[in-house]
Amino acid sequence: MAAKKINILYVDDEENNLLSFKATFRIKYHVLTALNGDDALKILATTPIEIIITDQRMPEMTGVEFLEKVLENYPDPVRILLTGYADMSAVVDAINKGKIFHYVTKPWNEQELDLTINRAYAKYLEKAELKELNEKLEGSNDQLEFLLRQKLLS
Repeated sequence: MAAKKINILYVDDEENNLLSFKATFRIKYHVLTALNGDDALKILATTPIEIIITDQRMPEMTGVEFLEKVLENYPDPVRILLTGYADMSAVVDAINKGKIFHYVTKPWNEQELDLTINRAYAKYLEKAELKELNEKLEGSNDQLEFLLRQKLLS
């Protein structure tokens, strides 16, 4: 059985960048693309996404603003910001407000971006496992509390 392909959502207002990304990574990953933050949010509402990669400079909604909206309803995907200019304030905002995992400068290097995606997915799996363990622990705690109450009542 083949391993499940990672779902990556790539958001960029430049269609050529979307096509280039998809052409480069479509064999290795399941790539979904959106031209703006609103379209990307619609995809997130219907499709489980492990990794989000977004351009910073987009009209209507910047990458950081988009990632802030993502966090409100979809905290699990690992977030990567692409920026084509050396704007440190955007990077700081992305880290502080968008809770990004990593940022990559444009034009991106295929090997560097692929390595970043793999590291991001490892982080995603780590967070998912921790979440599952916490849920199991919560269930065990509930059972123990129930048993303790039963013992105290008898």
